[in-house]
Amino acid sequence: MSKRISDIPAEDRPREKLLRKGAAALSDQELLAVLLGKGTPGMDVMKLAEKLAKVIDEKGLRVRAEDLREFDGVGDAKATIVLAALEFTRRRIKPEGAKIETPADLLPHVRHYADRKQEHFLCASINGANEILNIRVVSIGLIDRTPVHPREVFADALSDRASAIIVAHNHPAGSLEPSASDVEVTKQLKAAGLVMGITLLDHIIFNRNGYFSFLEAGRL
Repeated sequence: MSKRISDIPAEDRPREKLLRKGAAALSDQELLAVLLGKGTPGMDVMKLAEKLAKVIDEKGLRVRAEDLREFDGVGDAKATIVLAALEFTRRRIKPEGAKIETPADLLPHVRHYADRKQEHFLCASINGANEILNIRVVSIGLIDRTPVHPREVFADALSDRASAIIVAHNHPAGSLEPSASDVEVTKQLKAAGLVMGITLLDHIIFNRNGYFSFLEAGRL
């Protein structure tokens, strides 16, 4: 459960924490809380930020104002601040169009999910020039596993007209060694990709300290 802003010591509240430790020290939820500024009479800013983060995870770079305005208390002002911040960052860091020389080049674009308490299964759509088209959260699971089906993984890749995908998920606890479920999902995705003409380039498992690549391990 998210803490209310009033429950957080003054020096550790998002804005003060950013000034004291730098933006990199903040979680995604805390960064959104800074952008939002305040919550609504019915919802604390931290809870509102948590809800918006889930939508942005699911939509990736395709998130729209109407996606954010679905939540009470998010009007044009808050929606435009969030969207402007995302676009400002995209233009400079350019995850969309970033070149993938090796599948592990995806890691800088997903590493912030390493701190999530649940497994997040991600899919990066890749075009024929090995550039990232979009990165989305496909599924959120438990602390040690996340259910995922090929149709969910490939649905957005098809709409992106991707020629390949790289999937990845965080391991909040335990080893980076793939589980039997991870191995089975990888086999299913590879087979489904062959049918649809979308290549599975790699399945990456990562945490704060490192990563495991099915491709690098010769298991793809």
